[in-house]
Amino acid sequence: MKNYIKVLSLSVILLFTEIGFSQTYKIVDTDVIDHYNNNSVISAPTTTQPFYGQDACYNGHQPSYTNNGDGTVTDNVTGLMWEQDMGSKISYTDAFIKASNSTLGGHTDWRVPTIKELYSLALFTGRCFGDYAMYKFIDTNYFNQPIGNTAIGEREIDAQTWSSTQYAGLTMNGDSTVFGYNFVDGRLKGYPKYDPPTFTTPKTMYFRMVRDNPQYGINNFNDNGDGTISDNATELMWQQADDGTTRNWKNSLSYCENLSLSGYTDWRLPNAKELHSIVDYTRCPDATNSPAIDLLFSCSTFNNPNGDLSYGYYWTSSPLMDGPNPYSDAVYICFGEAQGQMQSPPNSQNYVLFDTHGAGAQRNDPKKQASGTTYPTYWGPQGDIVYVDNYARCVRDDNGASSLIKEPNIYCNVYPNPVSKLVKIESNETIEKVIFYNLIGEKIIESRIHQKKKNIITSELTPGKYLIKIILENGDKFNKEIIVSKF
Repeated sequence: MKNYIKVLSLSVILLFTEIGFSQTYKIVDTDVIDHYNNNSVISAPTTTQPFYGQDACYNGHQPSYTNNGDGTVTDNVTGLMWEQDMGSKISYTDAFIKASNSTLGGHTDWRVPTIKELYSLALFTGRCFGDYAMYKFIDTNYFNQPIGNTAIGEREIDAQTWSSTQYAGLTMNGDSTVFGYNFVDGRLKGYPKYDPPTFTTPKTMYFRMVRDNPQYGINNFNDNGDGTISDNATELMWQQADDGTTRNWKNSLSYCENLSLSGYTDWRLPNAKELHSIVDYTRCPDATNSPAIDLLFSCSTFNNPNGDLSYGYYWTSSPLMDGPNPYSDAVYICFGEAQGQMQSPPNSQNYVLFDTHGAGAQRNDPKKQASGTTYPTYWGPQGDIVYVDNYARCVRDDNGASSLIKEPNIYCNVYPNPVSKLVKIESNETIEKVIFYNLIGEKIIESRIHQKKKNIITSELTPGKYLIKIILENGDKFNKEIIVSKF
């Protein structure tokens, strides 16, 4: 009888899969609605203009949460339930003890999330400024997200959240590594499990417990035999092999938009969360001599600055906003080692190329090469390699729907940003009024417009951040932040 039930259950599962009830891994959209060129906010490009195909041009499963009123938050897209407040930093081992003993919200099946589960909460509307927090990469209307404690010497961005996913290889000087995402600076990487310099004391980090939908993050790939791979879990179709050519961000967008493959012409450059969905964290060059992706796919290789064979970095369509020019960078995913050049031993002036962050890390590069700069170059405290010209793996919607393309709904753009002399405000609906506020809430400018476009002089404003409230004649309202600077 038991065997009969097992067979019957399996038959039901297979039947549901055959008739289309297979999507167990819905990818939450990044929340990005602004459009960018290489260094500023721009008006939404048309399909024939440069920079079309970026994150804001497409619309997936929009973020949606429910505050359950008991210290838990449900993600209405993924079906995952989350701990609302993480509490204090704890060790990797203690995180599992906490989850197994927790009865939060009356539930006893809490777990430490995988990196894919954790990354589902990432929103790429966040922004930091070097070591300083500005806007979190998570919806703070629902989740409590701390920043680093500067009173004890931490940076504001030292607020990383760890996952349960351990790196299959080792980073730096042979460090055991756990993947985490930083909801304060928008980056995903591997962190040493133990504190330097001895690497014997367990490192403490934030952990956000999760429960429900244990199938989340598990791919269901099918080789279509025509140069494409379908993931039935996410209902996305992927280019099986990249074309072996590296490009800057703008040209990568264009390449994917114009790709014709296996009879399909609706390919696009994936956003950060879509591309991350096909990372395979059981694989890495160090442990399996392969990139961090299912063996159905192929990744191009190249020689790194040491002359060693490496697997490529892959562009996404998503921005990463950081620093004085927050619109200059876009996100990439490392399917090979996320390498950086550091001194070894410290302060020795002997520079060594390490796998600093682990295969499966998410970093960011400038969208184009800076004039007079020779690439690759190195950036940041771990000397991340900056290539700028990266690979692209195209994706398309595989559920038979065309609704992924954003309809021409009501939008409002403010550009350039930062601005010095003149800010341009435009909408596809008539603008009634624009109001500028400073950071303490004082009204600085109020302008009645009654048209769809307006230029406002900003050269007389004191340099700094301002909130712009835009009110349309139909009653819709938009809040935009700009930085006024003197160039």
